Formats: sequence, structure tokens, C-alpha cells
Amino acid sequence: MLDLPTTTPTARGIFARLDAEWAELCEDASVRAAVADWLMTDHLADDVAAVTDSWVRAVGPEQLLAALRPGHGVLSDALTDAVLRSLLVRATGHDRSATLAARIVVQAMLPAAVRMTRGQVRGTGGRTWDDVGHVVIAALFEVACSGRIHTRPGRPAANLALDALGRVCRELAADREAAGEDLAAAEHLADPTPGPAARAHAAAIHQAAHAAGLTTEASIGEAEASNARLELLELVLEAMEHGSISHADGQAIAWHYTTTPVPDAQAAHRAGTTAAAWRRRRSRAVGRLKSSLRPAA
Repeated sequence: MLDLPTTTPTARGIFARLDAEWAELCEDASVRAAVADWLMTDHLADDVAAVTDSWVRAVGPEQLLAALRPGHGVLSDALTDAVLRSLLVRATGHDRSATLAARIVVQAMLPAAVRMTRGQVRGTGGRTWDDVGHVVIAALFEVACSGRIHTRPGRPAANLALDALGRVCRELAADREAAGEDLAAAEHLADPTPGPAARAHAAAIHQAAHAAGLTTEASIGEAEASNARLELLELVLEAMEHGSISHADGQAIAWHYTTTPVPDAQAAHRAGTTAAAWRRRRSRAVGRLKSSLRPAA
């Protein structure tokens, strides 16, 4: 049998408390029954049991968390995405079951939450580790319950982290403004190097864009890190999420408007169409994207 600890210590403060709470949830018979029922209903129990070397009737929170935190290539990305999407669908309700599903999502995202918190504490200053940690966890919980992530193309964990980081950055920036910090002056400081928060936000956007097939590079390069490119990718991702443009429309825009665009003939070959048809698609996609950005009358 695969050794599955009920909790893996993540960090200090709020994260240590969440790990301790998780250990208690794993011992709760009602929680174990709910998780087993979800996995059976969503036809995921057999796969989760197989990759965690568990008996299918004994799958519980520990096995679920293992499926959401794959390591060493043992668990497939497809299963991880399917389990997370299943939880995100359940988290959109308003009952105790939805709250539990969102809590499990947060537990699965704790390693990412620790990285977000570390970056924000270093990048902003003036806020304690626990203060920022609470903001990060609240953002993850809100995004998990929002009903938006599971409908978006690409890897749901990357999309979840991207949305949560955006909320965290906005809230901390609003707090700094309320505290009277001169943000306008800060923009003109001599050091133009992006801080940890900006780098983390850029990485999250790029990861979501790569998962959605908007960029071919797995790691973020200098061209992909430019403000204009990141803003474009974020706009395209949001438009795809809200249904303003299709997945192919997003690719037509993102593959072209970059410092090293994909040639139309090559892009059309990937999409199974002609270069002329691909150019027409891109023109229409740009029009739809512009329309989606106009405020409603």
C-alpha cells in the first residue's frame, strides 16, 4: 500500500493551523463518507484508488489530496485536472457540502498559497506573514466558490492560482492606498526591476496561457514577460472564460501578436485550415475581443 500521510506540514502560522485542521477532517467519518460518495458519483473512485494503491471502497480525503498533488510522475495530469474540476463544480453551491469541497481545494493549493504569501510579504512589506496568508487563503476560497474556474480551458490549478493572485494583489494594493502610500511616486523609483509580486503574477498568467495553448514556451522568457504581452494574454484568457471568443480565436490572437509570431501558414496547418482562413479568423477574433472590452451602453 502507498503510504499516504493525512497531512504534510506546509509552513508556519495560518498554514500550520490549516494542516492541523486537515488532519482532523481526515478522521471525521462524515467527511470520509462524503468524499467517497463524490468520487463514486463522478466516476473517479477507481482511478484515484488505482494511482494511490488503495481499496476503492476506502478512498477518502488522504487519497483525494494525493490525486490533487501528484508527484514523481506517478499520477496523471488528466486525473488531477478531473478531480479538481469535480471539486470546483461542487464548491459552487451554498450548503455544507460545497464548503467542504472548497476547503479541500484550498488544502490542495496550500503549497501555491505559501509561495504567494512569501512573494507578497517580501514585495510589499508592512504586513505580517499571517496577515498576508489570511488574504491569500480567503482569495483562494472565494475563487474556488466562484463557479468560474472549472469552465475555463487549460489547467484548473493554474487558473485558480492566477485568479487568486489577482485578488490578493488588488486587495493589498487597496490597503496600501488606504494607508496613504504614494503609489504614483513609487512608479518612478530608480529600480525598474519587477518585485516578487509582479514576477509571481507574470508567471501565473504565463502558466495559464501555456496551459490554454496560447503560447508555445513552457517557461516565461523576456518577450513573454513584457507588460504589453502579459496584458494581452490576460485579456484573451478573460475573454475566453466569458465566452466572448473561442479557444481557437484566442490562439489566433496570441500566436500573432508577439515579438516572434507563429507564421500564418504554420498556425493554419496546426488548426487544420488555410492561411487565408486563419487570417480571417484572427481579424474576426480581434473584433470580438475589442467588442468585449467596450463598456455596456
